[in-house]
Amino acid sequence: MDSTTALLATLVSYKLVLLGIGAWASRRTKSGADFHLAGHGLGPWVASISAAASSSSAWTLLGVSGAAFQWGLSAVWLFPTCLLGFAINGWLIAGPLRRLARETGAVTLLSLLAHGLDPLWSRRVLRAGGIILLGSLLVYVASQFKAAGVTFGESFGLHETKAILVGGFIVLLYTMTGGFWAVSVTDLLQGLVMALASLCVPALALMEVGGVQNLFEGMRALDEPVLMDWSRGFAGPALMGFIVGTFGISLGYPGQPHVVNRFMAMRNDKEVRKGAWISIGWAVVIYAGMLLAGWCGRVLLADLGNHEAVLLSLTQQLFTPVWAGIIVAAILSAIMSTADSQLLSCSSTLSQDWGRNLAGRRGASLWLERGTVFVMGCLAITCAIFLDQTIFDSVLFAWSVLGAAFGPLLFVRLWVGPVPGRHAFSAMVVGALTSLLWAKTPALKGVLYELVPAFSLSFAIAFLGARNVESGKIGR
Repeated sequence: MDSTTALLATLVSYKLVLLGIGAWASRRTKSGADFHLAGHGLGPWVASISAAASSSSAWTLLGVSGAAFQWGLSAVWLFPTCLLGFAINGWLIAGPLRRLARETGAVTLLSLLAHGLDPLWSRRVLRAGGIILLGSLLVYVASQFKAAGVTFGESFGLHETKAILVGGFIVLLYTMTGGFWAVSVTDLLQGLVMALASLCVPALALMEVGGVQNLFEGMRALDEPVLMDWSRGFAGPALMGFIVGTFGISLGYPGQPHVVNRFMAMRNDKEVRKGAWISIGWAVVIYAGMLLAGWCGRVLLADLGNHEAVLLSLTQQLFTPVWAGIIVAAILSAIMSTADSQLLSCSSTLSQDWGRNLAGRRGASLWLERGTVFVMGCLAITCAIFLDQTIFDSVLFAWSVLGAAFGPLLFVRLWVGPVPGRHAFSAMVVGALTSLLWAKTPALKGVLYELVPAFSLSFAIAFLGARNVESGKIGR
């Protein structure tokens, strides 16, 4: 069996398993609540690993390993940054969010944030939030499908457009059939495959290098001082901006609707606490593995042209064709585990937040959910074919907009109290617009990652509103 045949056979088998999960989940999906929150029946392993995998797109496997290859030791700052984000979600967001979702009956993040507001402001929050969510996630999903196309293209020589169509429609099919059950269970499987890849590739690469000491000696021998510089060559205010901006990535975790909806679906607080430790342990494996893979790749593949291809190149060099197929499946897992959850969030916005009155019967409602997944998936696949921006830039941009629009408002709602409609609406819009304008202004983006100032402004507005409600100065 040649390498291409072995790779293809492995991936086909893997994808048949995913489609089988979708078929199984479709029998458990009988209502809109089942489709979007699995009937509040997720256990700690499914909820925590699927949430973790959904927050870790191809940016994690390709981007973090690529950053370690390009930046050297300074990429290590990504490790505590991402772990902090997982800790924020697991310890500060998950439990209170699960309880509030049960109290309000909300099945989406937007409906939860709009619950209890004056009807006029509730509609405005749902509309504005929906526009922000749909626009951001459409870019996000398109970038994931494009990454799938690139991975298929590099592995099999398949034309990128055909690869995008194949990968995109597989994700679309199992998301449509099984909804939240299918997405959560497949994300659990994909998260475990990602963890396996993050253990195997770095371990074998480190053995090939000759151990940790030889790794650092090999990086020094490249005669590129920046590789051994923990500050990436920055000093003074520039170093502070680099560190603060990097840690700012963690602020985006609470604002990702496709991630936090897993917490809304969990059964009880005890399992929430267990799930927090599971997800953090998973993150340690993933991010440590990708950093080590990137550093080893710099020694073993010093002439690599595209730094974000380091994981694929190491796989092809170190593994047999079947194992290489499993690693490629892990990369596609990272892509699909994010794309499927984002498609479901888009569906939730269109069918639940905007169209709750469009279907009165349970069956009609369920078909509406599936129809919106299909429409949004087709739009994302179309956008992916024409998308020019890199996945790294696209993901960080969408992450920032979502994190600044929804994260501060959710945090204040859970830990301070109700936010009045005017402040809730303003916090969302100001957060999203600040992130957008900052990202498109090179002089500002070069100083600090846009999520930090955008999150700060949005949080200040939401916090001020909550304190005014608490003091009785204004109503909701």
